[in-house]
Amino acid sequence: MKEMSRPSSLATRLWMQPHWDDRLLAWAMTNPALQVQIFRLIDVLPSLTDNVEIARHIQEYLSLPEVKLPSGLNTLLSWAQPHSILGKVAAVTFKSAVSTLARRYIVGETLPQTLPRLVQLRQHCLAFTLDRLGEAVITEAEATAYLQGYLHLMTQLAQAAKAWSEIALIDRVEGVAFPKVQVSVKLTAFYSQFDPLDAQGSQEIVSQHLRTLLRHAQKLGVAVHFDMEQFVYKDLTLAILKDLLLEPEFRNRTDIGLTLQAYLRDSNQDLHTLIDWAQERGTSITIRLVKGAYWDQETIKAIQNHWPQPVLNDKAETDANFEAMTLTLLENHEIVTAAIGSHNVRSQAHAIAIANRLQIPKHRYELQVLYGMADPLAAAIAHLGHRVRVYCPYGPLLPGMAYLIRRLLENTANTSFLRQRIESPDPEKLLAPPQGKHEGKQHSVVQPTAQHELSEDAPYNNVANTDYSQVTAREQTKQALQQVRQELGKPYWPWIAGQAMITDQIQASVNPSQPTQVIGQVGQALIPQTERAIKAAATAMASWQNTSAQERVMHLRRAADLMEQRRHELAAWIVLEVGKVLPEADAEVSEAIDFCRYYADEMERLSAGYQRDLPGETNRYAYRGRGIVVVIAPWNFPLAIATGMTVAALVTGNCTILKPAAPATVVAAKLTEILVEAGFPAGVYQYLPGPGAEIGPYLTRHPQIHLIAFTGSQAVGSQIYEDAAVLRPGQTHLKRVIAEMGGKNAIIIDQSADLDQAITGVIRSAFGYSGQKCSACSRVIVLDRIYDTFLKRLVEAAKSLNIGAADQASTTVGPVITAEVQAKIRDYIALGKTEAKVVLERTAPEFGYFVGPVIFSEVPPQAQIAQQEIFGPVLSVIRVQTFEDAISVANNSPYALTGGLYSRTPSHIEFTKTNFEVGNLYINRSITGAIVDRQPFGGFKCSGVGSKAGGRDYLMQFMEPRVVTENIQRQGFAPVGELFT
Repeated sequence: MKEMSRPSSLATRLWMQPHWDDRLLAWAMTNPALQVQIFRLIDVLPSLTDNVEIARHIQEYLSLPEVKLPSGLNTLLSWAQPHSILGKVAAVTFKSAVSTLARRYIVGETLPQTLPRLVQLRQHCLAFTLDRLGEAVITEAEATAYLQGYLHLMTQLAQAAKAWSEIALIDRVEGVAFPKVQVSVKLTAFYSQFDPLDAQGSQEIVSQHLRTLLRHAQKLGVAVHFDMEQFVYKDLTLAILKDLLLEPEFRNRTDIGLTLQAYLRDSNQDLHTLIDWAQERGTSITIRLVKGAYWDQETIKAIQNHWPQPVLNDKAETDANFEAMTLTLLENHEIVTAAIGSHNVRSQAHAIAIANRLQIPKHRYELQVLYGMADPLAAAIAHLGHRVRVYCPYGPLLPGMAYLIRRLLENTANTSFLRQRIESPDPEKLLAPPQGKHEGKQHSVVQPTAQHELSEDAPYNNVANTDYSQVTAREQTKQALQQVRQELGKPYWPWIAGQAMITDQIQASVNPSQPTQVIGQVGQALIPQTERAIKAAATAMASWQNTSAQERVMHLRRAADLMEQRRHELAAWIVLEVGKVLPEADAEVSEAIDFCRYYADEMERLSAGYQRDLPGETNRYAYRGRGIVVVIAPWNFPLAIATGMTVAALVTGNCTILKPAAPATVVAAKLTEILVEAGFPAGVYQYLPGPGAEIGPYLTRHPQIHLIAFTGSQAVGSQIYEDAAVLRPGQTHLKRVIAEMGGKNAIIIDQSADLDQAITGVIRSAFGYSGQKCSACSRVIVLDRIYDTFLKRLVEAAKSLNIGAADQASTTVGPVITAEVQAKIRDYIALGKTEAKVVLERTAPEFGYFVGPVIFSEVPPQAQIAQQEIFGPVLSVIRVQTFEDAISVANNSPYALTGGLYSRTPSHIEFTKTNFEVGNLYINRSITGAIVDRQPFGGFKCSGVGSKAGGRDYLMQFMEPRVVTENIQRQGFAPVGELFT
């Protein structure tokens, strides 16, 4: 009641507070914790549809204990309930402040809003380039709309420009005419599947759209400039533009430009390459030089992927490199037109000084700034008679939010020139030469700590996946595929007691993308061979169990090194035998290597045991292997999971028999080659391909088997669990079972989710490897408020996926594993049509075991397609009314393996962490692709039993703990010093 008695006066004071936008920026500069929360709040704002939701999010984001609020912001939060009058006023105030900020940096939301501001720029002798926001495309429909939007934009701008009078400083300089209109575009927006791995396919599609764009621009007299995006796209972007602009139709165009980013380590090399190319082309082209806007993103991505950092470490290095590149550009002004983009007075003055010293004609260079970032600087440079262009983004607030946050980060960063100008306005310091490294000097590289430098408590250093943006990596992969294709059809035999055993029965392993192609002829072990393998393991057990942990670890690290040497070859075998596309096959090789190295590290840690001594008594806690382990491995991760279970058993001192799944026996044979070469003795490791229905039960029921490690279906896993519980004649121990048995995994999407991120993550989780991962998403639970919007874009994104053979670089959805699996999935699709509405059923190729992505909408939570594991590219989209309903539906499953949430609501995130019943919960990312040590993998309920693979307690399952206590007193005395240690 107290709050209701004073709404009008406080609300009025809140509303009348001046310059909330300036206050937000000032607070962000002085309070790092507050900056994070304000920027996150700005990020989520466009998805919040009413003032109550905005008020609730303001409260949640800014009420965290670690966020110390300034007094002005405390006033803004002096209310109790989001739906109160004060809460709504706070929401309106915040939304207004953000809109004001956006209008500083975004020239307009619509073209009618934008045109008068472009005219104002021209009246101040400032040229412009217009960038249409919303370039993040995830569907081909959006890519088509992006192209059509630019064609329409150019037409409207050209029509408007007819009424603009010519301005000498920007439209005609020293007798040289320039187009009045320029637009800036991004290549990735022309193709939703833009991928450096598929360089040829991406280039063909993007180039086709660019030709349409450039032809239309030439017809209208509009200049086109190509922006540079993230590092991963840089080389392909340059390759596409260089090839396209050498085509006769475009070779003589001088109204085209491209961009380089000085914060990239290889930018100077790229510049010299472009200058050579421009000389070959024979026609001048514009090169816009900027410092770069994705430093944090590039650095984080490099660290997470264990790749070399592509960007320079600090601002001074970037500034120094920028100045060196500026000099190179201006020295080559006869063949390239420099466009120097910076808000740093020193950087622009440096360019002007060089131009003056070299007496470069003013039509051979221009200076550029971003709209709203350095208006006084732009005006001052123009006043000096230099040509200035303003980069002007325009478009709706929602797609413009990422751009706005980048600008806010730039303004509030400690190293920002604009911030330094405010906080330390000493001209000498601001204009001092940058103290950074530049061309010819060694750049430092931020990389994860080398493995040998790690302390005992330091995190494990995962192996890096292949970076397919690099040409060398793509060439190595191409060669590996060619090499493997030459080896197809060879025989592979069981490895028993240290030798290959030729068998009477042989089974062909085939390529699911092309079933007539035989990958290998694999000998089949039957009961006699299985019994021989068990006897060989029993014979080897005594010596292996007593082999030192250091020696076992040595073999394992040798295996990891061999895998790394054969990385591309192993990935090629996975692609061809089980139909996994190359990036996922490569990641699987990384996981296998990680299992070897991580478990080696863990065994070293565990082998030290634990000692708890007292005067006169020693107590030693130690581990030893259990005995003979049977590993029954799946086909969907034929190398990684087989390796993980097998090497865990070996390094802990167990003799191990690997029984691989029938469709993946050749990859298992390649693993066998590596383990044998690594030095694991005869009988210690054995490879036993054979008919699962015959030798599987024989192995799991055998009295000499101590432990079964299994990954596969719930039905088979449950049967193994039941069989293992029986104490059979001659058996002197109870068997242990470690089983991972799949899931019916769900991702929840709430109304605050970033839909670009959510749809991309769901697509990857549901249709990666055709939905054949135990962690794959098969249910999406979406709140009603955004259900229809999400579903429409999800369907379009799935329509955009490329279906085809796994060894084709363009493929994103490959085959399923066998004809039997294909038929089972089709049966589920038929069932789903009786339970829900089909909104997408992609046509699949007929020549292999293909099933195109299928999406069902309005799926009842209890429908069979929403409850049973399908293990294919079939996705159920379920509508719920509340967030609590979403969690309830997600948990209403016998499985508890993986789950996900896309949300920017802190209370939803915290509620999910506590209440979503899954072994691996992923928030605002895809739910597949667990990484050893970072995300140890495994579930509970009917998803499995045992500790998480790739975690710190996994190896202990393969060992028996023992305690040895010794009384060291003799006749009442202990060793000297024993009483005082």
